[in-house]
Amino acid sequence: MATIEKILIATGGTGGHIFPAYCLAKNFLDKDIDVIVTSDARGIKYLKDFPQLKVIKINSSTINGKNLLRLIRSMFLIFSSFCKSLFLLFKKKPNLIFGMGGYSSFPVCLASKFIGIPFVIYENNLHIGKANKFLLPFAKKIIVSYADLDGIPFKYRNKVCEVGNIIREEIIKFPFQSSNKTNKEKLAILVLGGSQAAKIFAEKLPDIFKKCVNSNINLKIFQQCLPTQNNDLENLYKKLNIDYEIFNYSKNIIKYFSITDLAITRSGSSMLAELLNARIPFISVPLPSSADNHQLKNAIYYEKKGYSYLIEEKYLDTKLFQLIKKINDENLLDQIIKTQAQYSDKSVYKNVNNIINEITNEKH
Repeated sequence: MATIEKILIATGGTGGHIFPAYCLAKNFLDKDIDVIVTSDARGIKYLKDFPQLKVIKINSSTINGKNLLRLIRSMFLIFSSFCKSLFLLFKKKPNLIFGMGGYSSFPVCLASKFIGIPFVIYENNLHIGKANKFLLPFAKKIIVSYADLDGIPFKYRNKVCEVGNIIREEIIKFPFQSSNKTNKEKLAILVLGGSQAAKIFAEKLPDIFKKCVNSNINLKIFQQCLPTQNNDLENLYKKLNIDYEIFNYSKNIIKYFSITDLAITRSGSSMLAELLNARIPFISVPLPSSADNHQLKNAIYYEKKGYSYLIEEKYLDTKLFQLIKKINDENLLDQIIKTQAQYSDKSVYKNVNNIINEITNEKH
């Protein structure tokens, strides 16, 4: 690692790209490596909470081909971002680039290839994203959370390096606890909607929780929602006489983990990895509109491993109550926790650092 003095991490978009980028940056900063982060405007909203990072704004775009004007605008913005990335790389001269997936990392990684700076891409979903798939032929390596992801052509399989999930150290070191649900008066449920919240959870879950209460399942609800939903959701839970705590987006979600028996969550890769490492049983509800249906693929993988349950959004009304009742009546939480405990991402940063050493040695 001694020859690596400066690393640039290209990220942006949603929390699924932003939070691993922050965790990776912190790992490098702790090793006294200079780190620069690039992000679009959406990502900067989250990164502003981390003042120790040097963040440079580089906007980009998906290729929108629905009509000619939008296509032209998209291509112009991508080209403009590519030119800005070239200027930045010439000025800052990083030794290595990390692309964290998504359209925001695309122009920076492409520019690094153009001027000969090696880059690595990261994929934490179970299906490779479009930007990463395009960049794969030019990348030195693709580091992945799970080796059995879909969408990588056979001729590039030699670039795949399984490192685990890049998540916060606090989560990796989270103290293991059994659920002890049999000793509790209330089933504590944490409702998560990802970095953008989940509007439909606030609309549908109160009625389902009402059925639970009517079936003598006492609940304590910790629910993330949109700020515009706060009042309506609070009034509903007060009317139903359900113990609750409402919160909006928080980077300090870990404070709820030690008091949670069961989570209901979207199926973004970062959140699923955090719940898995923290040994929180969860019900995964994939976002139906996720690109290439990657959230459903994430959720299917975790369910097959025995880490969680899966309910598609269209079946929330008909299946969620019965599933919660089964989990509660049959005391299934400890069974899931024992399965989750067989997995850990404690070696993820050691694995990443080893790959950097390999790339450094190749250059010399």
